[in-house]
Amino acid sequence: MRSAALRGTALLVGLCGYGVSMAVMVRAGLGLDPWDVFHQGLSIHTGMTIGVASAVVGVAVLLAWIPLRNRPGVGTIANIIVIAVTVDAGLWLLPTPTSLPVRIAMMVGAVVFNAVSTVLYIGAALGPGPRDGLMTGLVVRTGLSVRLVRTSIEATVLAVGWLLGGTVGVGTLLYAFGIGPLVQLFVHITPKRVLAVSGWASVAEASDLGVETDAQRRKPRRNRELVTETH
Repeated sequence: MRSAALRGTALLVGLCGYGVSMAVMVRAGLGLDPWDVFHQGLSIHTGMTIGVASAVVGVAVLLAWIPLRNRPGVGTIANIIVIAVTVDAGLWLLPTPTSLPVRIAMMVGAVVFNAVSTVLYIGAALGPGPRDGLMTGLVVRTGLSVRLVRTSIEATVLAVGWLLGGTVGVGTLLYAFGIGPLVQLFVHITPKRVLAVSGWASVAEASDLGVETDAQRRKPRRNRELVTETH
Protein backbone atom coordinates (compact mmCIF):
# COMPACT_ATOMS: atom_id res chain seq x y z
CA MET A 1 0.00 0.00 0.00
CA ARG A 2 2.80 2.39 0.90
CA SER A 3 4.61 1.70 -2.37
CA ALA A 4 1.42 2.21 -4.36
CA ALA A 5 0.74 5.49 -2.55
CA LEU A 6 4.26 6.73 -3.26
CA ARG A 7 4.02 5.83 -6.92
CA GLY A 8 0.62 7.48 -7.23
CA THR A 9 1.95 10.61 -5.55
CA ALA A 10 5.00 10.69 -7.86
CA LEU A 11 2.68 10.33 -10.85
CA LEU A 12 0.33 13.15 -9.87
CA VAL A 13 3.13 15.49 -8.76
CA GLY A 14 5.00 14.83 -11.99
CA LEU A 15 1.97 15.38 -14.21
CA CYS A 16 0.85 18.54 -12.41
CA GLY A 17 4.42 19.84 -12.49
CA TYR A 18 4.61 19.13 -16.20
CA GLY A 19 1.40 21.05 -16.87
CA VAL A 20 2.52 23.99 -14.74
CA SER A 21 5.89 24.11 -16.50
CA MET A 22 4.08 24.29 -19.83
CA ALA A 23 1.95 27.20 -18.61
CA VAL A 24 5.02 29.02 -17.27
CA MET A 25 6.75 28.70 -20.64
CA VAL A 26 3.73 30.17 -22.40
CA ARG A 27 3.57 33.10 -19.97
CA ALA A 28 7.34 33.72 -20.26
CA GLY A 29 6.72 34.59 -23.91
CA LEU A 30 10.17 33.59 -25.10
CA GLY A 31 9.08 30.64 -27.22
CA LEU A 32 7.23 27.43 -26.49
CA ASP A 33 8.59 23.93 -26.15
CA PRO A 34 8.35 21.94 -29.39
CA TRP A 35 5.20 20.01 -28.48
CA ASP A 36 3.43 23.20 -27.42
CA VAL A 37 4.50 24.93 -30.63
CA PHE A 38 2.62 22.11 -32.30
CA HIS A 39 -0.32 22.38 -29.89
CA GLN A 40 -0.48 26.13 -30.40
CA GLY A 41 -0.42 25.65 -34.17
CA LEU A 42 -3.38 23.30 -33.86
CA SER A 43 -5.21 25.72 -31.58
CA ILE A 44 -4.73 28.51 -34.13
CA HIS A 45 -6.39 26.45 -36.83
CA THR A 46 -9.09 24.78 -34.70
CA GLY A 47 -9.92 27.20 -31.87
CA MET A 48 -9.03 24.63 -29.19
CA THR A 49 -7.14 25.68 -26.06
CA ILE A 50 -3.54 24.49 -25.73
CA GLY A 51 -4.66 22.03 -23.06
CA VAL A 52 -7.37 20.51 -25.23
CA ALA A 53 -4.99 20.37 -28.21
CA SER A 54 -2.42 18.54 -26.08
CA ALA A 55 -5.05 15.95 -25.10
CA VAL A 56 -6.09 15.39 -28.72
CA VAL A 57 -2.46 14.98 -29.80
CA GLY A 58 -1.84 12.63 -26.86
CA VAL A 59 -4.56 10.29 -28.05
CA ALA A 60 -3.21 10.41 -31.61
CA VAL A 61 0.36 9.62 -30.45
CA LEU A 62 -0.90 6.46 -28.76
CA LEU A 63 -1.38 5.01 -32.22
CA ALA A 64 2.41 5.22 -32.73
CA TRP A 65 2.81 2.85 -29.77
CA ILE A 66 1.39 -0.07 -31.74
CA PRO A 67 4.57 -0.99 -33.70
CA LEU A 68 6.66 -0.36 -30.56
CA ARG A 69 4.48 -2.83 -28.60
CA ASN A 70 4.10 -0.40 -25.72
CA ARG A 71 1.31 -0.98 -23.23
CA PRO A 72 -0.60 1.98 -21.79
CA GLY A 73 -1.30 2.17 -18.07
CA VAL A 74 -3.26 4.33 -15.68
CA GLY A 75 -0.45 6.88 -15.90
CA THR A 76 -0.91 7.10 -19.66
CA ILE A 77 -4.57 8.07 -19.34
CA ALA A 78 -3.82 10.37 -16.39
CA ASN A 79 -1.16 12.10 -18.47
CA ILE A 80 -3.63 13.07 -21.17
CA ILE A 81 -6.23 14.35 -18.71
CA VAL A 82 -4.18 15.91 -15.88
CA ILE A 83 -1.74 17.81 -18.09
CA ALA A 84 -4.53 19.20 -20.28
CA VAL A 85 -6.42 20.47 -17.22
CA THR A 86 -3.31 21.73 -15.41
CA VAL A 87 -1.86 23.72 -18.30
CA ASP A 88 -5.15 25.49 -18.99
CA ALA A 89 -5.63 26.20 -15.28
CA GLY A 90 -2.06 27.49 -15.04
CA LEU A 91 -2.60 29.83 -17.98
CA TRP A 92 -5.74 31.16 -16.33
CA LEU A 93 -3.97 31.79 -13.00
CA LEU A 94 -0.52 33.02 -14.07
CA PRO A 95 -0.04 36.69 -14.99
CA THR A 96 2.08 37.69 -17.98
CA PRO A 97 5.38 39.24 -16.78
CA THR A 98 6.74 42.38 -18.40
CA SER A 99 10.31 42.29 -17.04
CA LEU A 100 12.79 40.51 -19.32
CA PRO A 101 14.91 39.09 -16.46
CA VAL A 102 11.75 37.61 -14.90
CA ARG A 103 10.73 36.10 -18.23
CA ILE A 104 14.19 34.57 -18.70
CA ALA A 105 14.14 33.12 -15.18
CA MET A 106 10.66 31.69 -15.78
CA MET A 107 11.75 30.05 -19.01
CA VAL A 108 14.89 28.45 -17.57
CA GLY A 109 13.05 27.34 -14.44
CA ALA A 110 10.24 25.86 -16.52
CA VAL A 111 12.63 23.73 -18.59
CA VAL A 112 14.34 22.36 -15.46
CA PHE A 113 10.99 21.75 -13.74
CA ASN A 114 9.72 20.01 -16.87
CA ALA A 115 12.67 17.59 -16.81
CA VAL A 116 12.20 16.80 -13.11
CA SER A 117 8.48 16.25 -13.68
CA THR A 118 9.20 13.88 -16.58
CA VAL A 119 11.53 11.78 -14.42
CA LEU A 120 8.91 11.65 -11.64
CA TYR A 121 5.90 10.51 -13.59
CA ILE A 122 7.76 8.00 -15.76
CA GLY A 123 9.55 6.74 -12.65
CA ALA A 124 6.19 6.03 -11.01
CA ALA A 125 5.97 3.05 -13.39
CA LEU A 126 2.21 3.45 -13.80
CA GLY A 127 2.47 3.97 -17.53
CA PRO A 128 4.31 6.77 -19.35
CA GLY A 129 2.51 9.56 -21.13
CA PRO A 130 1.90 9.12 -24.86
CA ARG A 131 4.84 11.30 -25.90
CA ASP A 132 7.34 9.88 -23.41
CA GLY A 133 6.11 6.37 -24.12
CA LEU A 134 7.09 7.03 -27.71
CA MET A 135 10.50 8.21 -26.49
CA THR A 136 11.16 5.28 -24.13
CA GLY A 137 9.83 2.78 -26.66
CA LEU A 138 12.25 4.02 -29.29
CA VAL A 139 15.14 3.96 -26.79
CA VAL A 140 14.38 0.35 -25.83
CA ARG A 141 13.94 -0.80 -29.44
CA THR A 142 16.97 1.02 -30.86
CA GLY A 143 19.40 1.14 -27.92
CA LEU A 144 20.06 4.82 -28.62
CA SER A 145 20.48 7.30 -25.77
CA VAL A 146 17.60 9.18 -24.17
CA ARG A 147 19.33 12.41 -25.13
CA LEU A 148 19.48 11.55 -28.84
CA VAL A 149 15.97 10.11 -29.14
CA ARG A 150 14.31 12.87 -27.12
CA THR A 151 16.07 15.64 -29.03
CA SER A 152 15.23 14.05 -32.39
CA ILE A 153 11.53 13.83 -31.53
CA GLU A 154 11.42 17.38 -30.21
CA ALA A 155 13.14 18.77 -33.30
CA THR A 156 10.69 17.02 -35.64
CA VAL A 157 7.62 18.20 -33.74
CA LEU A 158 9.05 21.71 -33.63
CA ALA A 159 9.35 21.89 -37.41
CA VAL A 160 5.75 20.74 -37.94
CA GLY A 161 4.45 23.13 -35.27
CA TRP A 162 6.28 26.07 -36.80
CA LEU A 163 4.76 25.30 -40.19
CA LEU A 164 1.33 25.37 -38.55
CA GLY A 165 2.01 28.83 -37.16
CA GLY A 166 3.18 28.04 -33.63
CA THR A 167 5.45 30.52 -31.85
CA VAL A 168 9.18 29.76 -31.97
CA GLY A 169 11.79 31.69 -29.97
CA VAL A 170 14.99 31.37 -27.99
CA GLY A 171 13.10 29.47 -25.30
CA THR A 172 12.16 26.88 -27.91
CA LEU A 173 15.80 26.21 -28.69
CA LEU A 174 16.65 26.05 -25.00
CA TYR A 175 13.99 23.40 -24.47
CA ALA A 176 14.64 21.40 -27.64
CA PHE A 177 18.35 20.97 -26.95
CA GLY A 178 18.27 21.11 -23.16
CA ILE A 179 15.45 18.77 -22.16
CA GLY A 180 17.14 15.55 -23.29
CA PRO A 181 20.40 16.12 -21.40
CA LEU A 182 18.48 17.35 -18.34
CA VAL A 183 16.24 14.28 -18.23
CA GLN A 184 19.27 12.04 -18.61
CA LEU A 185 21.08 13.97 -15.86
CA PHE A 186 18.24 13.66 -13.36
CA VAL A 187 17.77 9.97 -14.13
CA HIS A 188 21.52 9.40 -13.78
CA ILE A 189 21.67 11.00 -10.31
CA THR A 190 18.62 9.05 -9.10
CA PRO A 191 19.74 6.38 -6.57
CA LYS A 192 20.34 3.12 -8.44
CA ARG A 193 18.18 1.08 -6.05
CA VAL A 194 15.27 3.40 -6.84
CA LEU A 195 15.98 3.55 -10.56
CA ALA A 196 16.14 -0.24 -10.90
CA VAL A 197 12.52 -0.65 -9.78
CA SER A 198 11.14 2.45 -11.48
CA GLY A 199 9.64 3.03 -14.88
CA TRP A 200 13.13 3.86 -16.14
CA ALA A 201 14.52 0.35 -15.55
CA SER A 202 14.01 -0.94 -19.12
CA VAL A 203 15.39 2.30 -20.53
CA ALA A 204 18.44 2.06 -18.26
CA GLU A 205 19.09 -1.48 -19.48
CA ALA A 206 18.87 -0.51 -23.15
CA SER A 207 20.70 2.83 -22.90
CA ASP A 208 23.53 4.43 -20.94
CA LEU A 209 21.87 5.72 -17.77
CA GLY A 210 24.42 4.18 -15.42
CA VAL A 211 22.32 1.56 -13.60
CA GLU A 212 22.96 -2.16 -13.59
CA THR A 213 19.73 -4.12 -13.84
CA ASP A 214 19.09 -7.71 -12.75
CA ALA A 215 19.33 -8.89 -16.36
CA GLN A 216 22.69 -7.21 -16.78
CA ARG A 217 24.03 -8.70 -13.54
CA ARG A 218 23.10 -12.20 -14.70
CA LYS A 219 24.98 -11.92 -18.01
CA PRO A 220 28.53 -12.49 -16.63
CA ARG A 221 27.29 -15.52 -14.68
CA ARG A 222 25.75 -17.04 -17.82
CA ASN A 223 28.95 -16.35 -19.73
CA ARG A 224 31.01 -18.11 -17.05
CA GLU A 225 28.68 -21.11 -17.16
CA LEU A 226 29.02 -21.34 -20.93
CA VAL A 227 32.81 -21.23 -20.66
CA THR A 228 32.78 -24.01 -18.05
CA GLU A 229 30.53 -26.19 -20.19
CA THR A 230 32.76 -25.82 -23.25
CA HIS A 231 35.80 -27.00 -21.28
